[in-house]
Order: sequence, then C-alpha cells, then structure tokens
Amino acid sequence: MKVTIAGAGSVGLSIARELLSHDHQVVLIEKDPAAIKIPSVPEADWILADACELSALHAAKVDECDVVVAATGDDKVNLVLALLAKSEFGVTRVVGRVNNPKNEWLFDDTWGVDVAVSTPRIMTALVEEAVSVGDLVRLFTFGQSGAGMVEITLPTDSPLAGRAVGSMSWPTGTVLVGIIRDQHPFAPVDDDTIEARDELLFVADSEGESALRELLRN
Repeated sequence: MKVTIAGAGSVGLSIARELLSHDHQVVLIEKDPAAIKIPSVPEADWILADACELSALHAAKVDECDVVVAATGDDKVNLVLALLAKSEFGVTRVVGRVNNPKNEWLFDDTWGVDVAVSTPRIMTALVEEAVSVGDLVRLFTFGQSGAGMVEITLPTDSPLAGRAVGSMSWPTGTVLVGIIRDQHPFAPVDDDTIEARDELLFVADSEGESALRELLRN
C-alpha cells in the first residue's frame, strides 16, 4: 500500500514509522526545511514542498496513492489537502488530523475527509483498515503493562465464521473483549456465533498477540 503523509512533525513521523514497519510505502511531504530529517525515517520518500500546492501532490504521485494522511499542525492545511486529494486526485481514503477540537465539525466528506482523528496509533490503524481485512492491526498500547488492543476484520472465507465464541481456544495472554457487527459493538458471550466481516477486538500481551496472529492466519 502506498501512503502519502503531509507533515513531518512528531505525528507524521510516528505514523510513517508504524506504516513502514508494516511494509507499506510512505511518501512524506514537508514544507519546512528544518523539519526535513531524513535519517529519522530513511525508508520514506521525502519531498520538500507545500502540500497545498498541486505541483507537490503531482510530484508525490498522489493519484497512485491508496491513502493520504493530512497530519500537519494546521487544520486549514489539512482541510485543503484533504479536499485536493479527494476531488483532484480521487484518493480512496483520506485521513485528517484535527488539531483544534473546535474545528472537528469541518472534517467530513464535504472537505474530502473520510476519517478525522488525532492519535498516531489510531490514525495508523484507520489507514490500514482500508486494505487490511484478515490482518491483525494493533490499535494502541497500554502504557504500564505493554499489552495492547488489537483488531481483525474477518474475511468472508475465514474458517472462524460460523463458530461459537465458547468453542474457540484463544491463545494464552489474549482476551476477546468485543465484536463490532454492522457498526454495532457488543460484548460477546459463549453462545454468540462469529460471522464473516465481524471486527474482533482483543486485549493481548506481546506473546499472545504473536500467537493470535498465527492462529488467525490459518
């Protein structure tokens, strides 16, 4: 997956590192020369330009991107970029960072924003959601324990579909804490049946997450 990120501050760099660690291709656009720190994310392609300029977006080949992330510290810039990405380049998924909560109402499809968020980890998960059906995605990490909240959207051919929650033997160190079905979350009980396209939410430690990843691949 190819992702263009505007803004190479702490948020943009955090998202870039996460995506690169998941083997995605990343292009970073930054207009401040002082913020161009290529050694910090050497695997990314860097462009020194204003992300609101069409020439910069052409240089980044935004028309070939799967996702654009507007992650600058300026809400006006993020909105303009989102609108250009959607209307001029037809980008399928645009994720916009909201810096000022008072501006949140602007970040909708009118401005080309598909998802408005602010936390780097959550932004990464939402970006990957577009193409990660069947893959385990870490949403966030609990600071003290190191355990995390992870999610998987079951593909239509998943062998788990049709099985009761109580019949599953989840790996040690993992707990199924929620299911989202048709945009409605609920706490699963043993008699509930897992269905294709369900979003399963787990709390898992690092070892449990690895074991869960292996289980869900089979």
